[in-house]
Amino acid sequence: ASFLLLCFRSPLVTPLIFGLLLQASFTQPSTITQPNFVLFLADDLGIGDVGCYGNDTIRTPNIDRLAKEGVKLTQHIAAAPLCTPSRAAFLTGRYPLRSGMDAINDYRVIFWNAGSGGLPPNETTFAKILQRQGYSTGLIGKWHQGVNCESRNDHCHHPLKHGFDYFYGMPFTLISDCQPTETPEMDRAFRRKLWLSTQIIGLITLTAVLGRLTGLISVHWKTLTYLAGFSLLFFTSWFSSYGFVRYWNCIMMRNHEITEQPMVTDRTTSLILRESISFIERNKHKPFLLFLSFLHSHTPLLTTEKFLGRSRHGLYGDNVEEMDWMVGQVLDALDKEGLKDTTLVYFASDHGGWLERQEGKRQLGGWNGIYKGGKAMGGWEGGIRVPGIFRWPGVLPAGTVIDEPTSLMDIYPTVVHLAGGAVPQDRVIDGRDLLPLLRGAAAHSEHEFLFHYCGVHLHAARWHQKDTGAVWKAHYVTPIFSPPGAGACYDRGFCPCFGEGVTHHEPPLLFELSQDPSEAKPLSADTEPLFDTVIRRIGRAIEEHRRTLAPVPEQLSVSNVVWKPWLQPCCGTFPFCWCDKEGDN
Repeated sequence: ASFLLLCFRSPLVTPLIFGLLLQASFTQPSTITQPNFVLFLADDLGIGDVGCYGNDTIRTPNIDRLAKEGVKLTQHIAAAPLCTPSRAAFLTGRYPLRSGMDAINDYRVIFWNAGSGGLPPNETTFAKILQRQGYSTGLIGKWHQGVNCESRNDHCHHPLKHGFDYFYGMPFTLISDCQPTETPEMDRAFRRKLWLSTQIIGLITLTAVLGRLTGLISVHWKTLTYLAGFSLLFFTSWFSSYGFVRYWNCIMMRNHEITEQPMVTDRTTSLILRESISFIERNKHKPFLLFLSFLHSHTPLLTTEKFLGRSRHGLYGDNVEEMDWMVGQVLDALDKEGLKDTTLVYFASDHGGWLERQEGKRQLGGWNGIYKGGKAMGGWEGGIRVPGIFRWPGVLPAGTVIDEPTSLMDIYPTVVHLAGGAVPQDRVIDGRDLLPLLRGAAAHSEHEFLFHYCGVHLHAARWHQKDTGAVWKAHYVTPIFSPPGAGACYDRGFCPCFGEGVTHHEPPLLFELSQDPSEAKPLSADTEPLFDTVIRRIGRAIEEHRRTLAPVPEQLSVSNVVWKPWLQPCCGTFPFCWCDKEGDN
């Protein structure tokens, strides 16, 4: 006791002790038990669309402020290059094919609210674990993980069945069909074929009837009746779904209740922002998780009049700048409630920008900076390398840049551990806790290997060779760009994962990303002495990874993604589905 008294009376020791206490409070996140979480996830935003990642023409001051006040990741990788599988991986911390949320066919996302596929009920999201830890959990915005399984109201895939206490937003995803003035987007090429087939069948029927009436063709009226019935049945079979996409898919829900069918797009942005801020205000006195899943910057690029014409990149730039403003409004709400220092904020995009999305001369998709490829391309960096920013004042060092491979799947264990929970032990969790890396306590990412899928097809894999700092990436399959050399699949609208639209490489294309991040110069055994060694090591890792995979039901099979009338969410008596409860209020 006398020694302690002497220490505290010493003018030299006292500042030292206080300095150590301050340092401990900065480096130990345990001093803040159960921080709040605000997770921002943009839709189709390219890494090159954000100021702090090199864009000097689209203004994103609020996102840039997060990077300045926190940690910016430069190798943040999505587990899939499309919405549904990427978000499934984000929510579960697992590669999407482990939950059946990646496809063997060309239907690589949830296509209808009335499909039966979706995030399986036996998957455990980070929201479900945080809910058990006493958190209030809210999802505002886009879901795109399915709704029903067997009946219209079973809501087996609904956010409230996956750990969220509160949901307001779209159970589907924003598409151009939701905007009556825009050209339809959903399954556009297939719809054209259906219209053409309908016209051909109708023309054959009409010709047969006229031929019978004029005596030029000898055919029984009974046959003509069957033919006419078939024509009508064929038309009804597809037009009952594709003819009413806006009513079937473009709906808004609050918890289990449909509030708008179809959605009123003019007020969607303001409602999503209002709901986000309201959730913070309602839950400011207890730990909360807010997952703000933006509809920005997916087509049709819903943008309020205040932001139209403000950017130098047309409607797409306007839309990104409005999203940045929304981020600022939510951050201001945290400041107003005194929650800034007790809240971990995260910003990312679900995958790369959509290069092929154009209407005439208008570019409606994002930009992926120096990285090759884009949305739907499972291997090229432009499809999977996304912004990744964390801010937690007093815990994470401000202005830090980390050039280590990380994944959107890492959010799962990071959030779970900070909330005092434990990740499930009965399944493989592919994400890694990022906190040691973010705080500077670890020099390297825990990911030695990351595997890059296009659907269920492995297109590429990367090896982070920690002793040298090299990041090797082997491409086994790449899409064939069309037209040749264009850098994307403009003739198709999306690059495929398999079939005639891809090239298989043997030996694989090899790049060293720390030296060639644009993947412009493939290495060979002649130019790289370690070529064979690297290829063999990555090959062994792929074999080990595949041994961890188990067969699961395919949630995106044709039978699961097809429109089923009996599963259609409806706020009236089907098929008369129409309501506007927000307008009524």
